Amino acid sequence: MRQTTMTKPADVTRTWYVVDGTGKTLGRLATEVAAVLRGKHKPTYTPNVDCGDYVIVINADKIELTGNKMEGKKYYSHSMYPGGLRVRTAKEMKSKYTVEWVEKAVYGMLPHTRLGNVQRRHLFVYTGSEHPHAAQQPVEMVIKG
Repeated sequence: MRQTTMTKPADVTRTWYVVDGTGKTLGRLATEVAAVLRGKHKPTYTPNVDCGDYVIVINADKIELTGNKMEGKKYYSHSMYPGGLRVRTAKEMKSKYTVEWVEKAVYGMLPHTRLGNVQRRHLFVYTGSEHPHAAQQPVEMVIKG
């Protein structure tokens, strides 16, 4: 009889991946990165254990959106005070808040729980092509599209 193996936190081995965002579509990049952060690319994936890897996204300022989303897509946030609604377009988010723009796309695809909060800390986004994580020897991850 086969038995399901449940990964324990002590058994998790983590690797570092680097993703180049040049010419990539935001949604396609975010789904692949979120799957790696959760650990769904591993055969030892366990839903209630943080078994994901670390991901570094470089050249975030060169990530694209398709269609008319740059002017049409809006990002809403509210300060919980009367009149505290803030609306920003995707064009404004890309030009002024590039790191937050990519993080928001990936964060929306992770679980909104305590486990998701831990997995969110494994994402590092940089606008340029340089990153300070060379000592971790990241492996290049290829994303289609």
